[in-house]
Amino acid sequence: MSKTVEDTKNYRFSHRRDRDFNKALKERVNKYFAEKGKTVHADANAVIKSVVMLTMYFAPFAALFIFDITNVWLFLTMWVLMGFGAAGIGVNIMHDANHGAYSSSPAVNKFMGLWMNVIGGSAATWKLQHNVLHHTYTNVDGVDHDIAGPPMLRFSPHQEAKPMHKYQYIYAWFLYGLMTLFRSFVTDFTNAYRFRKFGIVRSDKDLRKLLINVTVWKVIYFSYILAVPIIFLSAPAWMTVVGFIAMHFVLGLTLALIFQCAHVMDTCEFPLPDEKGNMENNWAVHQLHTTTNFSPKNRIFSWFIGGLNFQVEHHLFQNICHTHYRNLSKIVASTAEEFGIRYNTQKNFVIAVWNHGKMLKKLGTAPVPVESGHPHFKK
Repeated sequence: MSKTVEDTKNYRFSHRRDRDFNKALKERVNKYFAEKGKTVHADANAVIKSVVMLTMYFAPFAALFIFDITNVWLFLTMWVLMGFGAAGIGVNIMHDANHGAYSSSPAVNKFMGLWMNVIGGSAATWKLQHNVLHHTYTNVDGVDHDIAGPPMLRFSPHQEAKPMHKYQYIYAWFLYGLMTLFRSFVTDFTNAYRFRKFGIVRSDKDLRKLLINVTVWKVIYFSYILAVPIIFLSAPAWMTVVGFIAMHFVLGLTLALIFQCAHVMDTCEFPLPDEKGNMENNWAVHQLHTTTNFSPKNRIFSWFIGGLNFQVEHHLFQNICHTHYRNLSKIVASTAEEFGIRYNTQKNFVIAVWNHGKMLKKLGTAPVPVESGHPHFKK
């Protein structure tokens, strides 16, 4: 059952457990930046990457008009490439920017964060869902909206198990591909109302402002991505619609796999507060226990997905640009080992996806644990 912001005010992470770990980790990360003389924000490599990702999205779109492509396979290929470009924009540009990690300038972060609106999402609703809820209460059922999927999917052992969930490991992948398509049409609007009910949208006036913001950007998005091609391209309208769906399927599946393989895994915990609202661990250890890395040695893959294969480091230091995560991971892993704290990682992305599928199958039949807050399944 979803909570309200008033409910979560009583949620308290422990301030006593593993305090030395927190202190040591912060000191070592600060020392790293001081000794290297590096900024925690985007460097030249991140800026170059931003240009590459924007080009990957807009160049195929421009090619549709410049070359007036009518061959159906080449036409659809351009849209598929746009899907990968949109994913690149999402994880490399808007993600850092909306976390305040792209630049030391709030204005620059706000501007770069708006690229999410340009590719069909809503920076305004995403920051409430992701920054406020997911990053604070990672994998806490009823609060973390990133594990609050549609009724057909069960992402937490504390959620109700339905007969259909038995087969979610088969059909989940298709639903992942529809994620951003559905979000562009529906979810950004429904989330606005959900967040008003939850309490992080404070008043009806704020809700109206949020809905106007979402609506204006949707009009802009659907005008350039659908209306303009349908009107001005020689290709029939159905090809544009199919291409648009294909683009979003690639985008949705890519993003879903990146984030689901970081949290909905058998190695991740799904803790709940006790009756008084106390969480078992402090916030940093909570992040380590609810998050996993994958493909730590694959530099090309890591480059494309914005370093989010280092999700542990991202959750601990969301205000630091993703280009630093690889180096920070060495610090976090060694510090965690020193203090006897589990550090989750998967060898590569294929194994991570496979294990996520196994977790979906397990969740499909596992009963809700008897013990409130118990992170594992009832045996």
